[in-house]
Order: sequence, then C-alpha cells, then structure tokens
Amino acid sequence: MTLRYLPDAGKLYGPEFARDPQAIYAAMRAHHGVVAPAEIAPGVEAHLVIGYQAAVDVLTNVGGVWTKDARAWQARLPETPEAAAMIGMLGYRTNVLFADGAEHARYRKVIADCFSMIQPHKLRALVIDISDSLISRFAATGTADLAADFARPIPLRVFNRLLGRPDADSSALISALSDMLEADGEVGARGAEAYGRYIGELIESKYAKRGDDLTSWFIDHPAALSPEEVLQHLILIIGAGFEPMASLISNAISRMVSDDRYYNSLSNGALSTYDALLEVIRAEPAMANYGPYFVSRPTEFHGTWIQPGELVLVSYAAANTEPCDVPEELRSDSGAYVGLGAGPHRCPATDPALLIAMTAIERLTSHLSDLELTVPREQLDWRPGPFHRSLAHLPVRFTPIRPDQPGESPWSTQHPSSSTPSDPTSPPRSDDYTTSAPWSS
Repeated sequence: MTLRYLPDAGKLYGPEFARDPQAIYAAMRAHHGVVAPAEIAPGVEAHLVIGYQAAVDVLTNVGGVWTKDARAWQARLPETPEAAAMIGMLGYRTNVLFADGAEHARYRKVIADCFSMIQPHKLRALVIDISDSLISRFAATGTADLAADFARPIPLRVFNRLLGRPDADSSALISALSDMLEADGEVGARGAEAYGRYIGELIESKYAKRGDDLTSWFIDHPAALSPEEVLQHLILIIGAGFEPMASLISNAISRMVSDDRYYNSLSNGALSTYDALLEVIRAEPAMANYGPYFVSRPTEFHGTWIQPGELVLVSYAAANTEPCDVPEELRSDSGAYVGLGAGPHRCPATDPALLIAMTAIERLTSHLSDLELTVPREQLDWRPGPFHRSLAHLPVRFTPIRPDQPGESPWSTQHPSSSTPSDPTSPPRSDDYTTSAPWSS
C-alpha cells in the first residue's frame, strides 16, 4: 500500500538522509508545513510531524483522536520485504507502546514497578564494571571505534544482566537489533525474527526457573501479564533500551570530543557530561523519528487531513530544532523538548537510561582523558534508516594506558556486580543490582 495522499514525500532512508537529515526536514517544512508526507521505506509512507507544537499536540492527545492501535494500518501494508521490515518496529503488539486507556495504564504500572526495584547505586556499579571491561579491551592500543567497541555493547550487556541473561548472549542480541533497525527489507525481517527468538528463549528459561531479575518480576507481577504480554514487553524494553541508549552515548561522546565547551581535557571543560546528553536529546535524539500514532476518525491536523489507517510518526529531531518563536523559558532544558516523548507515553525509564549513559561516558573519560576524533565530526558516517540517528563508527585516538601502570585503571577495578570475568556465561548474582519484589514476600 502506497498511500499517495500528498506528492513529494521526503525519503527517510538512504545515504542522503543519513548524511544530512536536517536538510530533508527543512525541505519538507518549506513544502508542506509542520506535518509532511514521508516515505520510511520504498512503498511505505507516513505523515511526519516536524513542528514542535504539532508534536506536543500528538503526544498529549490533543483533541482526543489519537490512538496507538496499529492494526488498521498494518492490514493495508503491501506484501513486500520493505513493508515486512517496518512491522518489526511499527507492527501492533500487546505492550505499552501500542495500548491506550486502561490497558496502557496497566502495562505502564508493571514497567514502573519493576524498574523501581533496580537500585541506582548498584546499577551504577554494574555500568562501571561493564564499562571498564570494555575499555580494557582497547585502552592499550591508542585507537578505538567507540560506537562498536563501547557504546553499542554497553546497554545490551546491562540489560542482559538485568533480565537474567549472561554476557555471552549479548553479541547475538546486538546483531539482531542492528539488523531490525535497518531500512533494508530482508535484513530487517531477519533481525526481527532473530530478536523474537532470543526473547522467547529468555522467557522460557525464566518460566522454568525464576530469578531476582526483571524478567521474573514481569512474570510474577500482580497485574498477571499473560506469557504473550511478557514477551512483547521484553521485546519493547530491550529494543527501547538498546538503540536509543547506544546512540545517546556515542552521539554525546562525539560532541564532547569535538567541542571546546566540553573538552580542553575531558576533565576541565565548561560543560558536563549531563549537558552533552541534554544537547543530544534536544538536537540529535537517538530515535529521531518514531512515536507511531493513528487517528480514530478523519481528522484535520495543522492543515493536513489524516485518515484512520494512516501512519503518523513524530520527528523528535525536527520538532526540537524547528525554527520558531517558542519562548526561551519553555525550551531551556530537556523537559521542554520532546526527545524523550511527552504525555502518557513519555519514556517511563528516563532516570535509569540517563544514569547508564552518564556513568559509561564518565568512566570512559576518566580513564582516557585526551580522546580526539580521527576525522572531523562533520565527516563521520551515520547509519541509514528512518528511525534512528546513529553513528556507524566513532573513530578516536588517545594516549594508550597499560595494565601495569600505577593507580586505578580499567584492569585494576573490581566491583561486586561482576560475574566471574573469566567465565562470561556465568549467571548474574541475584543480589547484585536489585531489591526484592514487594509482592514476593
């Protein structure tokens, strides 16, 4: 199904969009205003919300017409590999992202309750442990690709442990999720299949034997999620935690090491790691275009007619950077931007996500304080795809450090959250980073 509701749809895939998405947003805005036609894959179109106020109106359900139920849209998709790949990211699932009303409130409470049991200080120790183990792999070489070697493994290794899986499983999960987010139909479909298989095996193991971990808490929560609901929420949690967090980390690092406001040496810049993260959330959000929405009836929205069964995506990147006269006091911090969503579907795990990203970056810069890009930032390669703003590579150089050097190093630190370093298949300790579930006593 090609909707063909407006001509000149902006293409959100391919090298041109990956290289300079803001140029595409600007052209769309000039031709169509704050709601523009976009092609997210060959033959698959959407309305893209690129204005700040229009984005807020969608996210907060102004007019009461917005719904998250994707089934009418999904039924109209053509049977092509490109369309099949989009189902992995946009197809209806029985989870909080695609739910409304009481069902959404029930799902969101499960997520909030389970994530609230992760103790922040122990989560920080876990991230330090994982960060140091990754840094130790390249610290003596003087060069690294911080996207592949650092930013992308961190969230999946963290979530593997939180969900009760060993580090050895993380490489398969990274591959599946990376494939699923690509615009290529065959690759995306293969990634979605591998991702579902991974989560299914995780749930099967936890139904057989509970642990003190997120998976088991989801299974045992008083909301009594069905096995399918548990499956779909874990798919969502890992997907939402991986790509956005990995890109948040790498995008922030790329800014810090190329901007003197952050970096004379990384320990004495005028702006902090937290400032860099907020700047990325505003100007270069990891999930640049997402937040799928639909309408319950034909609706005129900011000058564009939208019909039931037509996909609406929110461009957080375009909305946050729209040239406009929004009062400065409304846009002075991350709360005024929509990079983390807004309204009832705002990200329910913002605090853990920022804690993970900030701890990882600070650990990196504490060990390697003279990081610098090997190419200018404007020459970095970005991964193609309609949804994310994600660096393909982040090449850096630095002064090498050695395992035998005096003082603290990535090799010398030992943290109680570690699984046995020599055995990456050993299961996480149940008391490493959690507190007991209140309903388990």
